[in-house]
Formats: sequence, C-alpha cells, structure tokens
Amino acid sequence: MYAIIETGGKQYRVKEGDTLCVEKLTAGAGETVEVNRVLAVVGEGDVRIGAPLVEGARVLLKVVRHGRGRKIFVFKYKAKKNYRRKKGHRQPFTQVTVEKIEA
Repeated sequence: MYAIIETGGKQYRVKEGDTLCVEKLTAGAGETVEVNRVLAVVGEGDVRIGAPLVEGARVLLKVVRHGRGRKIFVFKYKAKKNYRRKKGHRQPFTQVTVEKIEA
C-alpha cells in the first residue's frame, strides 16, 4: 500500500517504513506529525484518487531529525561592469519516517 501526499508545496509517494526529507516542519525530533493532504491511496486492487483530496485519509509521520541541505551558490554578474555578487544558501529540511497510512 502506498499514498501520494502533499507537504511543503511538494508531492511525495510514500509507503509505510519509508524515510524521506521534506520541507522543514515545526514539530520536534521524536514527535508525530499527521498529514491530511492525501491525494491518492493505492492498496491491493483498490485505488482511491481524491478530487482534490481523499476524504478521511491521513498519513502519520515521525520526525527523525532536522537538518540543512548542502550549500548552493547564487552568483550574479553583469558583463564589463565589474558587478559581481556571490551568496550561499542551505535549505532547511526535516527527515521523517512514515509510520502509518490510514485510508
């Protein structure tokens, strides 16, 4: 059984036991987060697709840790004008484990 959920403006295909990194959540490490934005649930021979969400479906995620991704550099310049700007950015994330899919 797997589900397609939406969190942090992105969509993820998850099944029980999966570990994934999502946009930063406010919950602390070890806490459980409930995701109600379930777009589809697929089981053994049973497919439920929401319009836009599946009614009564939810996915329970357990927060493993918080972290920051690898650094990316943003470099702007204008040719022949001696204009250069270099900035770095590390996107925060939350690593979660899927505990249960309830349909």
